[in-house]
Amino acid sequence: MMLTRLDTITLETTAPIQLIDITEALRQRCAASGVRDGLVTLLSRHTTASICLNERETQLQRDMVTFLKRLVPRDGDYLHNLAPVDDRDNAHAHLLALFTNASETIPIADGELLLGGWQSVFFVELDGPRPERSVTLQFLGQPEAG
Repeated sequence: MMLTRLDTITLETTAPIQLIDITEALRQRCAASGVRDGLVTLLSRHTTASICLNERETQLQRDMVTFLKRLVPRDGDYLHNLAPVDDRDNAHAHLLALFTNASETIPIADGELLLGGWQSVFFVELDGPRPERSVTLQFLGQPEAG
């Protein structure tokens, strides 16, 4: 029998560009999902936020934010900002999203996420701050015995 579960991680962002470690929240939801062996797919359903796997280290996270700001400057001459859809001059955030992932899939074995020793799971805000953002989780796999 195949088990599927849908869940959501909801969070608030506090900076224009921000990496938020959601690894522990994901581990908790993985444990509650009942999936012993399978996969979890994480999806950012936002066009200006993404998901990534990387190392959690304070200076590296600062470097990542600096890199993104330099890659696509906020104050560029962007046509989207001439008539923004939601009154946000956020063309830079949409352009940054071209270089990031809207989703990630992580294997689950024996009820645990198969992450490398240095890997953490991040929600990457590209157009903050935002009072509410979410990550959709879909668990798929073999259920725990019993």
